Amino acid sequence: MIRRAFLAALLATVLGACSAPAPAVFAFSGPPAGDEGLHVTSLTKDGQILVSFSLADGLTGELRRAIDSGLPATITYVVELRRPESLWFDRTVATATVTATVRFDNLTRQHQLSRTIDGRGEEPRVTEEEEDVRTWLTAFDRLPLFSTAQLEANSVYYVKVRAYARPRLNGSLFWPWDRGGKTGYTPRFTYIG
Repeated sequence: MIRRAFLAALLATVLGACSAPAPAVFAFSGPPAGDEGLHVTSLTKDGQILVSFSLADGLTGELRRAIDSGLPATITYVVELRRPESLWFDRTVATATVTATVRFDNLTRQHQLSRTIDGRGEEPRVTEEEEDVRTWLTAFDRLPLFSTAQLEANSVYYVKVRAYARPRLNGSLFWPWDRGGKTGYTPRFTYIG
């Protein structure tokens, strides 16, 4: 009797979902809200998609202690340009990897900073200021990561950013596939072309 009631309720739910108007399907196909600590914005200008992002709580106390001990610390950002699909997973149009690394030299008391975008390195810098280290690791402004040549006109896109820190000091031994990162999204935008 309980099984029959359960199947009747399940059938009513499925039929009710199938008879819903089409816009209801699109309400569930958008990106999730993401973490509060990773803020992402994008701008299309001069044939490029410029992506800005900042990780509000990226330089934790544990990571700060690891840097002070002389360990190199790296925050890797995987940036994806995605196109939402209504009935399947969203399609990844392009991907870029941005890496920021800091190494503290105990002898000179200076931080050596380096960044790479898809394997291409920027000019390394040296600083003694803590604020410069935090900004270097967690704030990126208008990086030209993607070209608009690969976009279709009058289509909807969004940018997804995932951040991972190394060394991972609080990792789980039982869940090796959980990388413990943060994720942020831009609002959807329509490329006019």
